[in-house]
Amino acid sequence: MATTSIELREQVREHYAKAAAGAGCCGDECGCGGETLSLGCGNPLAVADLNEGETVLDLGSGGGLEVIQSAKRVGPTGQAYGLDMTDEMLQLARRNAAAAGIANAMFLKGLIEEIPLPDDSVDVVISNCVINLSTDKPAVLREIARVLRPGGRIGISDIVAEDQLAPEARAERGSYVGCIAGALSKSEYEDGLRSAGFADVSVEFTHPVAEEMHSAIVKAVKA
Repeated sequence: MATTSIELREQVREHYAKAAAGAGCCGDECGCGGETLSLGCGNPLAVADLNEGETVLDLGSGGGLEVIQSAKRVGPTGQAYGLDMTDEMLQLARRNAAAAGIANAMFLKGLIEEIPLPDDSVDVVISNCVINLSTDKPAVLREIARVLRPGGRIGISDIVAEDQLAPEARAERGSYVGCIAGALSKSEYEDGLRSAGFADVSVEFTHPVAEEMHSAIVKAVKA
């Protein structure tokens, strides 16, 4: 019997709840490290180019590393939001932000397919190896476009397949919760962003994580 979207989401939630409790990361196939704060596959902040006073949103914020770093970069006149669906991760992130003395970070519970923020309220959206975990990626991209202000931008790290690799072959290279089976191809990502209303779309491979699959930096601007 095929696994439903709801079942896949629950598998992801359980996996990262255990990670928050120190029971492991998402494995070598995702390229994650075992750090307490970050369970991702890259560094979206390396390309996000945050500025003083901006509002930034981290999708799938995990233990809060990128949110804390973002809050420091946008300064006291800016705001950093972290969105996660896992209570255990949210608790960890709030503890980490408090320990770091960060006052301009807020962690929200919710789904990346249904972002709990108003339209046109965010300057920058970042994400670290999370969008590939969604079972409705077009909805995620539409939601990102909705919450971004005109001219707002994204800086995303994700796992992306080469165009010739079929979805069935991607699933053979790794698990869904391991950030592999649900990956989009380069063209699928680019087309999805353009359909959601983005311009200046760029998907650049950085290093391989499996045969014909790569960690990638994804950038775009809301038209």
